[in-house]
Amino acid sequence: MLNPISKHRSYLLSFLMVWTVIFGIHTIILNFFYDIPGTISLADSALFNFLFAIIGYNLWFVIRFNLREKQKTFDLIISHLITGLVVIVIWILINYFLLRGLYGDDKSYLQFLNDSLPWRVISGIFFYMFFIMFYYVMLYYEDLQEKLKVESDLQNLVKEAELTALKSQINPHFLFNSLNSISSLTITNPDKAQEMVIKLSDFLRYSLSHDKNEQTSLAAEIDNLNRYLDIEKVRFGKRLNFVSEVSDKCSKMRIPNMILQPLIENSIKHGVYNSSEEVLVKLKCGIQKGYVFIEISNDYDPEAVKKAGNGIGLSNIKKRLQLIYQRQDLLETIAEKLTFTAKLKFPIDHAATK
Repeated sequence: MLNPISKHRSYLLSFLMVWTVIFGIHTIILNFFYDIPGTISLADSALFNFLFAIIGYNLWFVIRFNLREKQKTFDLIISHLITGLVVIVIWILINYFLLRGLYGDDKSYLQFLNDSLPWRVISGIFFYMFFIMFYYVMLYYEDLQEKLKVESDLQNLVKEAELTALKSQINPHFLFNSLNSISSLTITNPDKAQEMVIKLSDFLRYSLSHDKNEQTSLAAEIDNLNRYLDIEKVRFGKRLNFVSEVSDKCSKMRIPNMILQPLIENSIKHGVYNSSEEVLVKLKCGIQKGYVFIEISNDYDPEAVKKAGNGIGLSNIKKRLQLIYQRQDLLETIAEKLTFTAKLKFPIDHAATK
């Protein structure tokens, strides 16, 4: 793993700026408060500060070694105490003998160099602790970000799996009804059976051709509904009357694919199936107050015996909407005396055309 200082350009620039400021302050203090000549002040400050900056940069590898060894807390503390002691001693000795060799003839500076060793040791301890704390904080931050990323990826995988599972429930349910109808028509009306097979093929091709975003335009969704209805009209004939009232603006809006088909199927199941008369199934769309509103209504007889089923239609839609939009108020059903209505709404920021 790269040193976090060099890994991020902003960190590297900040690192250089901080040590430049420390170098400047150190030089000013020696020159103005201790009357050390400017050249010596610059050399003293440069050697002590920039050498520790280089040492501190390389302390990262000590951290990585300790983590790789997975030491206990006590052993880790001892390891840092020993490393800190060795680093500070080497740092002091190198700088002391270099400066003594360069400016040993200056008795006043040599005396200052000897007297300043205690506070130089203290500053070395401070610098060492700062680097160690900085690296551990960066490690904690990067580990946290990695865990959050992994958690987010897992949540997306779970969400995608749930959406796929919910969507996959539609096709078997519809196929069961369609294949039963085709089976009956092969005896009574082979031509219509062939027509239903072709329509069913087109419908399934559409349902399998979507991308991973689970989004499609309302126009494409209605086209697919028409394929579905063409199949059902072979079975129900004139009893099924579908009317669509959708503006051009609405038709361009994007919605979760296959989200309307269960509602139309529900209308047929509880409306057309139980009636011997023509049943109107109506789809309307409107845009207002930041939402795309879609309403599907059908005539029905509240006194008729309800057709048995496992009820995946409405529950399927509710679960999909909750997974996609993280909301539970986007589907509403209203059962009046002779009309059943399902109302869907999609936030306009999610449904906007692309």
